[in-house]
Amino acid sequence: MGKKPHVAIIGAGFSGLRCADILAQNGAQVTIFEARNRVGGRVHQSEVGNHLVDLGPNWIHGTGKNPIADIAALTKTTIADLEGEQHVLSSDGKLLDRQLAAKVSEFLWETIGEAFEYSNAHKETIPPSRSLLDFLKERIETTSLTPLEKELCIESSRLWGAYVGDPIEKQSLKFFCLEECIDGNNYFVASTYNAILQHVSKAAIEKADIRFNQPIVKIDSKVRDDAKTPGEIALTTAAGETFQFDEVVVTCPLGWLKRNQAAFTPELPARLTQAINNTSYGRLEKVYVTFPEAFWHKHTEDHSSNTSSTTTKPNGTPSSLNNTHEPPTFIQFLDPTYTNHPDNIIWNQECVSLASLPTHCAQPTLLFYTYGPCATHIVSALKDIPPSSPAYNTYLDTFLRPFYSRLPGFDPVSCKPLAFLATQWQNDPYAGHGSYCNFQSGLEHGDRDIEVLRAGVGMDRGVWFAGEHTAPFVALGTTTGAYWSGERAAAKVCALYGLGTVGVGVERDDSLPSAMGKGVDGG
Repeated sequence: MGKKPHVAIIGAGFSGLRCADILAQNGAQVTIFEARNRVGGRVHQSEVGNHLVDLGPNWIHGTGKNPIADIAALTKTTIADLEGEQHVLSSDGKLLDRQLAAKVSEFLWETIGEAFEYSNAHKETIPPSRSLLDFLKERIETTSLTPLEKELCIESSRLWGAYVGDPIEKQSLKFFCLEECIDGNNYFVASTYNAILQHVSKAAIEKADIRFNQPIVKIDSKVRDDAKTPGEIALTTAAGETFQFDEVVVTCPLGWLKRNQAAFTPELPARLTQAINNTSYGRLEKVYVTFPEAFWHKHTEDHSSNTSSTTTKPNGTPSSLNNTHEPPTFIQFLDPTYTNHPDNIIWNQECVSLASLPTHCAQPTLLFYTYGPCATHIVSALKDIPPSSPAYNTYLDTFLRPFYSRLPGFDPVSCKPLAFLATQWQNDPYAGHGSYCNFQSGLEHGDRDIEVLRAGVGMDRGVWFAGEHTAPFVALGTTTGAYWSGERAAAKVCALYGLGTVGVGVERDDSLPSAMGKGVDGG
């Protein structure tokens, strides 16, 4: 078009930062409006007990052609393939026998793999109402598992909520294929995303005009007479200032779009509005608790002296543990009857031991993943409690103590927590009051909805969309997806103005995936 456009990007998360990088490399003038006082969006770190931890994503999902894995290597970020011991505690707080726990885990992950294949092969004919739990229950009934083993499989399957942010009962089987991710292993970012964020944000900080603490409340565009006529898009900030741009890239989270559709003038097309409303937004939260030492890692011999050492035989009778357990990396607490909680909320918990990380990153911290109604209950209680107050620690210890006190080696005198830290994304309007997109039962056109979100109204009105909810199918709900989506939006704008696409990576396949699923914490 013979013009270098002035492009506004709403949001300085991974998608906005990558979008700004590509646009600036190709000669566009870029202004970023960021509601917070920092870059990174949901990629953010804080300290708990003098240890740095990620409040947002902890994982890199897949290593095959994954730019985030490449950036991790470039920045010497420590990542870890967490394949350690898993401890499973039954509903009465007793540690399951390793053989029984392994049997349950093997069945669960084999069935998850079958469900991915089934969803890919039968997506067009699976009723929208069928859930992943329905599929799992059907498969259980074809096995020779005992009644106790079947019950344990069902309860263990609830850990899927920690992968997508909502209970397994809500996971769509029809669009379970959209929860799959890039080929390769899932890696835990042991040294946090901090160095990766610094690398991703470097170009935007140097080349773009970033305006912090300026949330956008109105996006006023008009339908173009010609696809090659620059847009005249007005953005209005919460302070009442209005600015004009040729193009706008909206990287706000899906949850923000759900609550702020009235910010768009004229209103968004009906099909785009439908796609925003159809796609679900998860409720994943995290609670970190740090101790003087990782007592659960020091106690590796026979646990017969500990209350959690009693196991349950397949026939349901208790048995003393006579085999050695390695220090746990993953710990599951199934349907706990030993802690008070609302009757109508499933209270199963899943945690990761950060003492299992490589030595220079290891810390005496347990990371609990909470999701769905349980997570909502916790963040609602914390909403008006200052994190620096004794009441904050008291509440979180009341919540966590029934769980951590059942781990091997616990002593009530020497194992008192030093610090707590809980995320509250559901209380954060700039995070869209949640975590990331997921696909729940009842959804009829999930794949097409994502394609509509990707398309946005860029060609018609100069308003483009990016974010993890607009990513290629294999990267939905991940930092990689956010990064790629920003790159895609920038490439579209560059193509429109004939700027070229310097810095844009290889073309990605947006067809339905055939890879394996996300690790815990889809971010």
